[in-house]
Amino acid sequence: MFESGPILSGREISFLAGGRRLVAEASLELAGGTTTILIGPNGAGKSTLLKLLTGEIKPAGGRIEIAGEPLETVPAWRLACQRSVMAQHARLAFPFSVYEVAQLGVDGIGRALTRQRREAVVAEALAAAGVLDLAGRRYQTLSGGEQQRVQFARVLCQLEAGRSVAERQVLFLDEPIASLDLCHQLALLDMARSIAARGVAVLIVLHDLNLAVTYADHLVVMDRGRIIAQGPPAQTLDDALLHQVFRVDLSLSRAPAPGLPFLLPQQHRGRPTA
Repeated sequence: MFESGPILSGREISFLAGGRRLVAEASLELAGGTTTILIGPNGAGKSTLLKLLTGEIKPAGGRIEIAGEPLETVPAWRLACQRSVMAQHARLAFPFSVYEVAQLGVDGIGRALTRQRREAVVAEALAAAGVLDLAGRRYQTLSGGEQQRVQFARVLCQLEAGRSVAERQVLFLDEPIASLDLCHQLALLDMARSIAARGVAVLIVLHDLNLAVTYADHLVVMDRGRIIAQGPPAQTLDDALLHQVFRVDLSLSRAPAPGLPFLLPQQHRGRPTA
């Protein structure tokens, strides 16, 4: 059983940049054991909201708490144990190997682990991300999709290393499947759901609505900087909302389930097994 209550919560969060309000009065909760997926058109404020929730940028208004503490008061080292972030873009200027990139997730917060355990954490994460065979390769020589999977291995390392300090954790994934083929997209999202099943609160930013409604326990819809709807996918998305937010019309007759106007691969309809 997971501890009741949200691991991370945001109340009336706002953010301004260049005189523009990029996020306006956004409120949401991330609970352990739950996969929350954030969707919306380009420029809706999804990545900005994620950066606010991770502590990368500070809100102009509102309040964010993690494990009951104001986010801004949590020391950086402890925050690194409580939440792991896979950003939309990750650039490395140094010629690190794949193994060394994944190992970054353990460095600093995994000092309490033995050397043998740290090495095992890295190997296990690389295997889970499907890049163990690339461990000796230079990161810069990989394809975009391979680099994305290596970054996923890094956040897996950070989560595992952080467990020695923080029992309640949050995993943030910003467009984690953008460069992946379908097989690796599904594998990564399956892994994210299995992580949630262990009690971690998972927040994923996605553009693919088919995958969003398939994998989400809780769906959050943003448009023009505001959260305009959230809840279970079947109760959140309908034709009117799709037209309002994404400016498209889809026939409900194509839906694989009531209220979900999408065509999904038969083997991936419904909630995946964790």
